[in-house]
Amino acid sequence: MRLIPKDEGFFAMFDALASIMVRSAKVLDELFNEPNRLDVFAAQIKVLEHEADVITHEIMNRIDKSFVTPLDREDIHRLATRLDNVVDLMDGTARRAQMFHLNDRRPHAKELTQVLVQATESIAQAAMSLKDPHEVARIGREVKLLEEAADAIYSKAVGALFEGTPNALDVIKWKELYDNIEHAIDECEDVLNVLESVSLKNS
Repeated sequence: MRLIPKDEGFFAMFDALASIMVRSAKVLDELFNEPNRLDVFAAQIKVLEHEADVITHEIMNRIDKSFVTPLDREDIHRLATRLDNVVDLMDGTARRAQMFHLNDRRPHAKELTQVLVQATESIAQAAMSLKDPHEVARIGREVKLLEEAADAIYSKAVGALFEGTPNALDVIKWKELYDNIEHAIDECEDVLNVLESVSLKNS
């Protein structure tokens, strides 16, 4: 028998967190496309990161106050934390770009952020489909493929940094930015793993 959630509020909050994650990824994608507007985009991501923190805090408070939760308390905590972590990583990437005074574009960075946008959109879809384990598993396979594509782009990106006689500071700067974006994509796969586990457990 399919679980009937006792408190739909948690699901709406997960959806809200996932939505913020998608919006953050799209702004980060714009940042790497238009580095001349770096400060504007970084400020937008910071606002979104704060919104995610507020929702995550509300979820934690709700866990404490709810007598009966629709999912295991540990799973609610784990899922909220994972979603918030992805937003934190994107905020961290934007802040790194500011610290490095990013002023040029790299095709590989754009490729990676586009994969990140797709991965976050898949997570948002999976969060809305939490009560359908088959759909969540299907989306999980999609995100696994995206993560593998990101690994390939990352390898090419880092390899390209060392071609010819590169500027050492550029290598350091871009290597760290690529690392941050790739880490966010890896974290998206971790979020999907949690979603799959929670969905199966409560189907």
